[in-house]
Amino acid sequence: MDGLGGKPVRNSVILLRGDRIEKIGTVNTLPVPAGYEKISTEGMTVMPGIWDMHMHLLYGGYPSGGQWQTKYRDQYEKDIMPATARQELLSGVTTVRDLGAPPEVILRVKKRIAAGEIPGPTVYASGPQIAHDSGKDQTFRLMVSGPADAKEKVRELANMGVDYIKITDQETLTVDEIKAMVEEAHAHRLRVAAHARSLGEIRQGIAGGVDEFEHINLQEAEYPADIMTSLRERTANRPLLWTPTAGLQMRLGNLAENPEAVDDPSTELGFPPNIIQDMRAAVAQWKPQPVPNAREITVRKFNQLRDAGVTFLFGTDAGQTGNSHSQSMWQEMYTWVNELGMDPLLAIRRATFVAAQTMGAERESGSVSEGKFADIIAVHGDPTRHIEVLRDPVIVIKHGQRFK
Repeated sequence: MDGLGGKPVRNSVILLRGDRIEKIGTVNTLPVPAGYEKISTEGMTVMPGIWDMHMHLLYGGYPSGGQWQTKYRDQYEKDIMPATARQELLSGVTTVRDLGAPPEVILRVKKRIAAGEIPGPTVYASGPQIAHDSGKDQTFRLMVSGPADAKEKVRELANMGVDYIKITDQETLTVDEIKAMVEEAHAHRLRVAAHARSLGEIRQGIAGGVDEFEHINLQEAEYPADIMTSLRERTANRPLLWTPTAGLQMRLGNLAENPEAVDDPSTELGFPPNIIQDMRAAVAQWKPQPVPNAREITVRKFNQLRDAGVTFLFGTDAGQTGNSHSQSMWQEMYTWVNELGMDPLLAIRRATFVAAQTMGAERESGSVSEGKFADIIAVHGDPTRHIEVLRDPVIVIKHGQRFK
């Protein structure tokens, strides 16, 4: 399954050389030359590694984000991010976009992964979320005041080497501040993503010209007419990306009834003992608070966004409680296919090739194609019939190196 949306190829053969895909064929058309290590995938589906376009390496599933930052900010780089990056990779996610972390820390972790010092997916990073009021304990936020300052902060982040700009709490920002950030980001060939947790955030973001929205809010049963009109006008003129991160909010009700999933041992992989003990104690007292009718609201709004012509990106918001890095990918894919009604091949394409296109990396990654990076996973069974087979990949190869 190449990730481009075409019909899967039966009895395929893929030759890898170094970090690249050398040739693709079938057992009848492409004999394996002598000297190649053979990895059997009988009974499996071979497909591109998944891209998670909204996640947070600094979080570990702790119920209180504020307490987590206070206790463990000094361990982000040494202990936490290497653990969550490893969990992501072993779950079949070979590329991530981190949308909220201290810039120096996340960029160093990104370089360490790229250099092969620690295992993890390829990282694209926004650095801090930009808002009008950062809050004294918000280690992953950056405060701006006025259009000039907003431009300067974006310029500083761009010069540091971030790959995206992320703004949040747009209701606290003026339209001029948002426009200034978008203008400066575009000057550096960066896109701007913004939260969509409220109608006010959406209205401000559209007025300011952001490129992308994150999440689907649950405060109202549906998006009102003025927002739908604005969305249609926007998509008629230039693309609008949207990463709904719908999975967790749609399954909180199930977690409230049966929280056993949060005790999966994979959620602790790589963390030091003191953090594991603290997480276990905190999660044991965690009481999920699902929003009434969350499923119905999410489905309705997702369909409204689809009707408005937005381009959906696949993202999980991994790191939130009940949404571990080791499990979030397959659960979000399950939501897209079985709850939101998206065709499995289309869902996989949006989680692979479309994501790579968004980051300008489609010539190098995002599909199983000759000449591209060998970012490949293999799963038992057929994800076009049972998307949940993505839960436990048998094989994970990133840039030609096998990690699982």
